[in-house]
Amino acid sequence: MATFSSSPIIIDGKGHLLGRLASIIAKQIISGQKITVVRCEEINISGSFFRNKLRYHNFLHKRHIVNPKKSGPFHHRAPSKILHRTVRGMIPHKTARGAAAMDRLKLFEGVPPPYDRKKRMVVPEALRVLRLKPGRKYCTVKRLSHEVGWGYKDVIDRLEEKRKIKAGAFYERKLAAAKLRQKAHADHASSYGQLTEMGY
Repeated sequence: MATFSSSPIIIDGKGHLLGRLASIIAKQIISGQKITVVRCEEINISGSFFRNKLRYHNFLHKRHIVNPKKSGPFHHRAPSKILHRTVRGMIPHKTARGAAAMDRLKLFEGVPPPYDRKKRMVVPEALRVLRLKPGRKYCTVKRLSHEVGWGYKDVIDRLEEKRKIKAGAFYERKLAAAKLRQKAHADHASSYGQLTEMGY
């Protein structure tokens, strides 16, 4: 992601490591790049699920240090909000520059309609299969969020199933059209060859 693009970059979050992806996104948005991340629930976290769950429950116990009745840190449960908070921690978000950078970032669970027809990228520097040693434990943000109170796991799964069926049908139609186009080109080339043999 070395090049700067005027249009927003759409990243498919599936299979990326949370911290590595967040650091790359933070660097891009602070330099002026607009970024959209879809399928935030499929992002991976290194370490076993049980350990990550204990860490999150430890975070849930953090309250306002002076007056515990006041709302302390907000404990977001949604996967997109977990990624948002991770990116925010890598940016000077209390300054105007940092706030403007955070406005350039859009995060979604699943793949909502405007982005299901657009090309999605991966970030090789943040992919789990390339960065995590084989055999190491990991978990998904979806499972962790569901365990700590996120209530939309089933909804997202159902919508994703529908989207994948539609995408599969679209791909079949695209392949059929490409084959017809290729056949037409071949027919045209053969008829053009016959004309040249006749002297036209």
